[in-house]
Amino acid sequence: MTTRRRKKHRPEEIVAKLRDAEAMLNAGKDLAAVLQALEVSESTFDRWRSQYGGMKCEEAKRLKQLEDENKRLKTLVADLSLDNQMLRHLSEGNW
Repeated sequence: MTTRRRKKHRPEEIVAKLRDAEAMLNAGKDLAAVLQALEVSESTFDRWRSQYGGMKCEEAKRLKQLEDENKRLKTLVADLSLDNQMLRHLSEGNW
């Protein structure tokens, strides 16, 4: 049994694949054939549909940028709160 290497899809690629999938499904192809053509699993297709369904490429790019920025900001807040907690602990002289 060979295992396929996982591929990271960019948001604009996902939107394009979803558009192609909808066209294939409307043309009468069954879901298994569409998934094979897209080279994705059914769970991946369902997740993409729920997350990116109805979006345009620009909107998907913007969503990804906002998610990355949110992740970066959460890391910064966690680091700053840890620094604040350490300084508070040191200023109390409990070491």
